[in-house]
Amino acid sequence: MALNNTYDAYDVCAARSVQQETAVGAGAMLLLLALLGTAIGLGAAGWLTGVVFAFASWAVLSRALHRSRPPSFGPANRVTLGRTALVGGVTALVADSFRGAPPVPLLVGLTAVALVLDGVDGRVARRTGTCTPLGARFDMEVDAFLILVLSVYVAMDLGPWVLLIGAMRYVFVAAARVWPWLTAPLPPSTARKTVAALQGALLLLAGAGLLPRGVNAGVVAVALGLLVWSFGRDVRWLWRRPPAVGRSS
Repeated sequence: MALNNTYDAYDVCAARSVQQETAVGAGAMLLLLALLGTAIGLGAAGWLTGVVFAFASWAVLSRALHRSRPPSFGPANRVTLGRTALVGGVTALVADSFRGAPPVPLLVGLTAVALVLDGVDGRVARRTGTCTPLGARFDMEVDAFLILVLSVYVAMDLGPWVLLIGAMRYVFVAAARVWPWLTAPLPPSTARKTVAALQGALLLLAGAGLLPRGVNAGVVAVALGLLVWSFGRDVRWLWRRPPAVGRSS
């Protein structure tokens, strides 16, 4: 009984420590919003979107951590949490851009740092032996949301077709609810990882406004073509799996 109580106390302390880190992350997002508001004067849309993102990401992550009950938050997740704060800032700037021209250098800077850190959290997890399904999912969701936000920003100049890039992953998730065979695990693929990384870089290049509009359209078209190829290849692989371990009726 005493031993059980010791383990229960440890679980409670570990859970409390993990949840405190998520709260710190939400606080960092709000602090970044305050700094952006002071520096550029965020409008109501930017403030509202940023605050909603901060609390929504905190709530979703807290719930996921409560379900998985990790012994600690982990160094890699701290990097991803910092990247989440940057994505929140980018989201606020993009929302604010509907009322006027955004501070492009600031938006590009925050996005560039978030994209660079995308290659850091995975390495940290591998080197510290803290790779977890939750960490991988956390990283993937932050990536997907950043791509969605960037596609919204670029679509304001190039047209709604750019939204296909940001929406594709969410369409795939929705389709998997209808066709469960899409949820089967995919084999590791360097090509898939490369295409995913290129989406953010190419959208950032198009959004930076350094190239003529026609060239930007070509850059984004290449990104979309690569993404369609990558998703199409994965769907084809899942479809062709043997019935016993693949498609289910």
